[in-house]
Amino acid sequence: MDKYTFFENVFEVVKQIPAGKVTSYGAIAKYLGSAKSSRTVGYAMNASHLLIEKIPAHRVVNRNGLLTGKHHFGENKMQQLLENEGLNIINDQIQNFENHFWDPNRELMI
Repeated sequence: MDKYTFFENVFEVVKQIPAGKVTSYGAIAKYLGSAKSSRTVGYAMNASHLLIEKIPAHRVVNRNGLLTGKHHFGENKMQQLLENEGLNIINDQIQNFENHFWDPNRELMI
């Protein structure tokens, strides 16, 4: 699968994350059958800001619930978007992360 196709597949998964839920780069990579490509999922999230179609990239965080991609959103924008969806964030970390985690491997049919 080429990078363009991989990015498109990432975008399709991310569009299905419900408001108030988050997933990780690694969970998306694993779902797409490329478990070692979590960094590439991050690159896709960064590229999503250039698309006309809005991708809820703010719902993708690292495996510990840290807002590692926040600098791609502007000052506190990622945190604001997640807080607007009911998540509590302290020091760039989602509180009760496990309660908000959406696993595409369980939620989506492959």
